[in-house]
Amino acid sequence: MSTTLDTICAMTRSVEDCILVDSIIADNALSIPDLPLAGLRLAVPSTLMLDALDPHVAASFSAALSRLSAAGAKIIDMPFTLLDEAADLNKFSGAESFAWHRGLLANREAEYDARVAKRIRTGAAMSAADYIDLHRKRREWITRMEDALGPFDSLIMPTTPLVAPPIAELEASEDAFFKANGLLLRNPSTINLLDGCAVSVPCHDEGTLPVGLMIAGPAMADRKVLAVARAIESALQS
Repeated sequence: MSTTLDTICAMTRSVEDCILVDSIIADNALSIPDLPLAGLRLAVPSTLMLDALDPHVAASFSAALSRLSAAGAKIIDMPFTLLDEAADLNKFSGAESFAWHRGLLANREAEYDARVAKRIRTGAAMSAADYIDLHRKRREWITRMEDALGPFDSLIMPTTPLVAPPIAELEASEDAFFKANGLLLRNPSTINLLDGCAVSVPCHDEGTLPVGLMIAGPAMADRKVLAVARAIESALQS
């Protein structure tokens, strides 16, 4: 989809297993410090990341925050208004996917999912000058975001604002599909735009639909993010 934004991730049973996978991929055993949860400064970005939460996600996330606060974490609600700029910057996928797929689309478009092909073709309209300018604006935004993140140990937020939606409505309506698709991608893709790193851990009650709590930081903060995620996971499981 995007040479700028595509990234590797792993789905594991625990943060500890994620650390193991990271060590294998990097061919370098990670040394992750044991951070006590008490005293960690965890920022909750109220701009964008908490918009349009469905009731189950909102309740699960709120309950998780209460448990983390009770365990001594400092939960700090912050607007992070810089996040308002993300939508205008997160436009790499169309141009980059079209550059990669245009030959295949010309000869084999019938083999593509029609909605996927439609999204890819939106990238044909971006000029080289606009693409270069977009990269410059993104680099500037990342610098400003990293400065704003400096006082905090991690950002925390719902991984997605929705639980997994029923598929029948999405198959029947293109509008419903793109609305749900945009919401499900929003929070992870914003951290992706930051060139950041993140871990998602479960925060829902057993027997209910899965809800993730995302722990995120800037680029090259893998060890810190993993350490904070391990502390949060332990608190939520206790």
